[in-house]
Amino acid sequence: MSPSCYQALVDRSWRRSGTLLYRPNQRDACCPHYTLRVDSTRFRPTRDQRQSINRFNRFVIGDVYAKEAARRHPKSREQARKRDTEFHLTERIHESESQSLNQPPEPAHSFDVTLELDDFTEEKYVVYENYQRIVHQEPREEISRSGFTKFLCNSPLRRQVLEMPDGREKRLGSYHQCYRLDGRLVAIGVLDLLPHAVSAVYFLYHESIHNWSPGKLGALREIALALEGGYRWWYPGFYIHTCPKMRYKMDYSPQQILNPDSMEWVEVSDEVLAKFDGHGYLDFSSTGRNQATNPKQNQAYGSMDIDHESEDGESYSGSDEEYISLLDSNMPGLPPMAEVVSYDYDNIPVRLGTGIFAAVDVFQWQTEDEDIRHGLGPRGQLAQMAAAAGLDLMPQLCLDIKRA
Repeated sequence: MSPSCYQALVDRSWRRSGTLLYRPNQRDACCPHYTLRVDSTRFRPTRDQRQSINRFNRFVIGDVYAKEAARRHPKSREQARKRDTEFHLTERIHESESQSLNQPPEPAHSFDVTLELDDFTEEKYVVYENYQRIVHQEPREEISRSGFTKFLCNSPLRRQVLEMPDGREKRLGSYHQCYRLDGRLVAIGVLDLLPHAVSAVYFLYHESIHNWSPGKLGALREIALALEGGYRWWYPGFYIHTCPKMRYKMDYSPQQILNPDSMEWVEVSDEVLAKFDGHGYLDFSSTGRNQATNPKQNQAYGSMDIDHESEDGESYSGSDEEYISLLDSNMPGLPPMAEVVSYDYDNIPVRLGTGIFAAVDVFQWQTEDEDIRHGLGPRGQLAQMAAAAGLDLMPQLCLDIKRA
């Protein structure tokens, strides 16, 4: 899948977990999922966030280095004043990296951050195993290399490199942002780099750095990447207002939330957050009504679809439910039924074996539209896919029979 195609899906309430792409039905959920994004060009870190960066930088650099570096490489009075009175995220976030420090003298620790391919390595698995076992308290026998690979490696997104107007390269696709302290991998941010987004998939870290607020530092670095890399927006994953572990996402502002009905972005304000307190599905119309359309308010958080790691730790899980055709559901944001029925499904490309064929030649269906309206048969299945993804995206999609 191209990064631009996935960008369009993310902007329609889709997310991915490994190779699985999914979109929740917010209107029929006990705990509706909403897509968030942060504008990196307008982001200003809070006092607590600034303190977290400064505290970690002091730990890496050390008092001895700070004093000796001040003697060997003194700042001008203006530089010192600016450093004390101004906080620039893209400067401060890199301050303790090895390549940013004047040497000699030697800092207390070496710290390096690199953007690497999302391939499996034993070094990465060690961090994953420790994180799942210690933070999530998963039994050792349930943690595996194959699970790590399936969940966080080998993304379906194709990697691309674009040239920006200023001549810089802009990487697209899935990557692992790797954090190394004294040469040892201690944290990994799993990222989807899209044309207009740094989309956070998961964040994991070794227990040894827990006291340094790694989740917070990772989020701030990803926002800095969105700003420096020309992506602008940082997507922290779904937000579920009734899940306490997701409240941290509101600490990064200004934020926008995706209206599932219109697929338009709404500025998050105190007024909008207050409306969430009504629980149920939030109607973003002028009435601002909350619609509690599903009575299952006491469902455990462990059965919700959670795709992005919080500062305290969350994990993705799902539960099976009785099958209902998407076209018979009340999912918000679907195209009108008339457009779904009239769409030309005959020429949708279908991969079968080593060849690609028109759907009408593979399935040999009839022309009646009953199957489409009720989501039955091959045409009905294709109609559900088209309605969920968006009719305008269908020319970019191909049905793979082997994978279906």
